[in-house]
Amino acid sequence: MDVLSRHSGFPPKNADISVYMERRDHIIKVRLTNSEMAKIRKKMDQTGINTMSAFIRKMAIDGYVVNLDVSGIQETVRLLRICSNNLNQYARRANEGGSIYHGEIRDLQIQLEKIWQTASGTMEALAAIT
Repeated sequence: MDVLSRHSGFPPKNADISVYMERRDHIIKVRLTNSEMAKIRKKMDQTGINTMSAFIRKMAIDGYVVNLDVSGIQETVRLLRICSNNLNQYARRANEGGSIYHGEIRDLQIQLEKIWQTASGTMEALAAIT
């Protein structure tokens, strides 16, 4: 009786045995904190993969990394800074007894509209990530 047939259900019927018997010659060492190790073990339990080697191999080969483009968020923050600076200048002028012009208020409204458009686009892009 070979090693593979001792485990019930392994390998699956009609499976290509050569995949399971392939020699693995390369070793990768990774240092982890206790919390990182606990997270990995929790994910192993959730997936039903019993060996650390199999889990790490599966995640490295078939897993994916999410690389977020945060330029939309950075643009939103930039626009918010500009808008808040303008608003503070208008508030100071009003508190000093000066007048605020309709055009300045309209400029502020346009800036806020740009912020909403940028934020909406960013939120739609984030929502599309599955």
